[in-house]
Amino acid sequence: MSRERFEELVADALDEVPEELLRLMDNVVILVEDDPPEDDPDLLGLYEGHALTERGWDYAGVLPDRIFIYRHPILRICDDDADVVDEVAVTVVHEIAHHFGIDDDRLHALGWG
Repeated sequence: MSRERFEELVADALDEVPEELLRLMDNVVILVEDDPPEDDPDLLGLYEGHALTERGWDYAGVLPDRIFIYRHPILRICDDDADVVDEVAVTVVHEIAHHFGIDDDRLHALGWG
């Protein structure tokens, strides 16, 4: 799958996030990268930053948080385009949840792990 098509799927997944949640997201960008860091080649997505629940009065003037969606690992685990669509949607929601301070244990309990 081309990078352009993959980026479209990420955009489509974002379109499915409720508008109320998107409005609450603050100082965060979502990026598509082909590969994750070398120390974790199977990583599908990554949230880097300060979750909204951890931001205090002194949170100001910082660079945006970053959500990375990794194309190659997702493509490796999927059998067809329909699987890619589903996995991208799950990965996007999973990483956005980290922005809201929801940890992996809670996400797994909710079925988003």
